[in-house]
Amino acid sequence: MSPAKVYFTPVRTSMKRSLVARAGALLERAGLRDAVAEGDLVAVKLHFGEAGNTGFVHPVFVREVVQRVKAAGGKPFLTDANTLYRGERANAVDHIACALHNGFSYATVEAPIIIADGLDGRDAVEVPVDGKHFRSVRIGSAAMHADAMVVVTHVKGHEAAGFGGALKNVGMGLGCRSAKQRMHADFRPEVEAAKCRSCGRCVRWCPVDAIALGPDRVAVVDYALCYGCGECVAACPYGAIATQWKTTPEALQEKIVEHAAGALSGKQGKTVYLSFVTNVTPDCDCWHFSDASVVPDIGVLASDDIVAIDQAAYDLVKAAPGLPGTRGAELGEGEDKFTRITGVDGTHAMRYAETLGLGTREYELVTVE
Repeated sequence: MSPAKVYFTPVRTSMKRSLVARAGALLERAGLRDAVAEGDLVAVKLHFGEAGNTGFVHPVFVREVVQRVKAAGGKPFLTDANTLYRGERANAVDHIACALHNGFSYATVEAPIIIADGLDGRDAVEVPVDGKHFRSVRIGSAAMHADAMVVVTHVKGHEAAGFGGALKNVGMGLGCRSAKQRMHADFRPEVEAAKCRSCGRCVRWCPVDAIALGPDRVAVVDYALCYGCGECVAACPYGAIATQWKTTPEALQEKIVEHAAGALSGKQGKTVYLSFVTNVTPDCDCWHFSDASVVPDIGVLASDDIVAIDQAAYDLVKAAPGLPGTRGAELGEGEDKFTRITGVDGTHAMRYAETLGLGTREYELVTVE
């Protein structure tokens, strides 16, 4: 496979051009007009940020993406799937309220918000994949049914995966709530009797009838039937079936990549990526805060190759100096910031994605000012 082109515009401008306009121009260079046909429904995949977080991509940049998609003839909508943890985005009502609170209103961004996996995280499509861990994955239906996709990513560290780039944005981000459980652990549901209210939602939602209410009106799991889909975690409104997080960093990254493969299925040539290597926080935007950026703001990347754009972002952060007073303070140019800070080698996902044919780690960085 020949090297992929990754287009880059630095934060610094010698021509007094807005970074917003330059980011939009990068999308054009990366093939937006080839990816979007007249009348296409276009999913703009982004992270709306948790309440209190400030690391997410600012709505002014997302509006530029929306305007470029419309100019190409597409009909854009903003999307993300509901979260597994019970924060501000675990259902569509709270998720949209959080997005609006963080500035993603129609008035500011000029596109509607459609939560990918619906009201309660169950609106998903089973997509076949040929992976090490899964033969099929469940992806939010709005993203799957869209004709094209623009993936807008805030590059950052991640405490479990090591690195949060486009692969994680697509894979973890578009997996429905039960899919997120399957990514985070080899799941075996355990019911906490004191929290069970006998509502029966888990019984109704279980796709293989592996759950029943026992004589004491507490949910009981038949492990001979259960196959670890995680739907019961998404179903329970009382947290009686706990989320499980036990896995290895390598397995987590591989599962994320397999879900990314599912989300991108059928969208060959119909997806472009825009990654912001700015405000590079050490933690995920799912937190209710944002720590200081570990390196200076670097710039924006665009590509039609999800692996190449992640590798380029990783390399740019590695090459940058750590900022004094931050968790990157002692890390100089050429040191692997993400691995040193998180203790996890986040490049495993890129290597695995390459073996699945999602793209190439070899790239040509084309600077556009």
